[in-house]
Amino acid sequence: MKRKLAAAISIAGMMVSVAACGGNGKDSSKDAGPDSWKGQTLTVWTMDGSAPPQWSKDVQAAFEKKTGAKLKFEIQKWDGIQQKITTALSEDNPPDVLEVGNTQTPAYAATGGLADLSDVKTAVGADWTPSVSQSSVYDGKQYAAPWYFANRVVIYNKAIWAKAGITSTPKTRDEFLKDLDAIGKKTDAEPLYLPGQNWYFLDGLIIGQGGDLVKKQGSKYVSNLADPKVAAAMEIYKKYASYSKAPKDKDEATPQQATIFAKGKTGAFIGMGWEAATAIQTDKAIEKQIGYFTIPGATADKPEGVFLGGSNLAVAQNSKHQSLAKEFLKIALSDPYEGELAKLNGVIPNKTALQSNLKGNGAAEAAAPAAAAGGTTPLIPEWAAVENTPNPIKSYMTAVLNGKDPAAAAKDVEGEIDKRLAQQN
Repeated sequence: MKRKLAAAISIAGMMVSVAACGGNGKDSSKDAGPDSWKGQTLTVWTMDGSAPPQWSKDVQAAFEKKTGAKLKFEIQKWDGIQQKITTALSEDNPPDVLEVGNTQTPAYAATGGLADLSDVKTAVGADWTPSVSQSSVYDGKQYAAPWYFANRVVIYNKAIWAKAGITSTPKTRDEFLKDLDAIGKKTDAEPLYLPGQNWYFLDGLIIGQGGDLVKKQGSKYVSNLADPKVAAAMEIYKKYASYSKAPKDKDEATPQQATIFAKGKTGAFIGMGWEAATAIQTDKAIEKQIGYFTIPGATADKPEGVFLGGSNLAVAQNSKHQSLAKEFLKIALSDPYEGELAKLNGVIPNKTALQSNLKGNGAAEAAAPAAAAGGTTPLIPEWAAVENTPNPIKSYMTAVLNGKDPAAAAKDVEGEIDKRLAQQN
């Protein structure tokens, strides 16, 4: 799954037209249910790389057999998709079902562009993992359904770890730090490649500390970056960064951290599973040395918090086939097909019971244990603008890594964060 699941791409300013032109909150369905489904055509937008051909074929066959309707998948490109979805949701004849980024879902729901899917949750979502389902809920209603997810793991060089005398992967944060110490002392490798602005890793650490990046102040949201829990997460990040020579003012894509790892002089890095493929493409010799493990937490019984990037499936409020669209979701999200998607794409499924489908996929098996304790960036429409370039939280991270007190570093950027949070009131 070679795609960036760093959701929360900016959609500020794009969503205004949906509320004005979209649905009014009432059921706009023109189909009356199973008796009228035969002969209808349901249009489903999925993103490039999300739906494997075999999965699409199997779901289509099951759907058409059960409903008598036709199913048409339309593959979308990631570039420009926010604007394309925004426009589609404002039209009278939108695609019926759409794949939407999990952290983008609240913004689309807030404008009235998505249908309420509470009945779908009742039918097939009773055991959805809460951490992956939370992004589908807005203002107490289920406006989407969780589809698939991914999170960061530790990708390590087995040869370097063996040279350092390490015989097993760490189960706690302290054990991980001890292993990095050993690599630094017993090998000539950089123990960990961690640039100063790997922002989504920091978000996971904040989740692990029980912190949040925003707080409610009256009727609006404001920055919570000065929270001691955020500072504690940043201090953990700083400990890890002390084992790295990576620049403090760059992120994991500048340069691509997998290309650094591919040189064979790095003990480990923290990244998405697909980044291992990038390393292999850079130098195939690294392939046999790659291993994976779950980012360890403070205790062995609970992994570190992680940012869960992924996609939900939603039904357009203006769809003329809402009951048929919901029937599609009940089929696509059922255990056989959700499990098949997990197996084929190596992604985290929407319920823990289906993680057995990941067996044999090292990166996915390492990612799965952390999913239940994972989370996202703040699930509010206002958040999108905060991550626009230049991201003030990245500036905060660099300042702390360069020695500034976390509280002072937070104070320097909170005005900008509050300004951005006020852009979509």
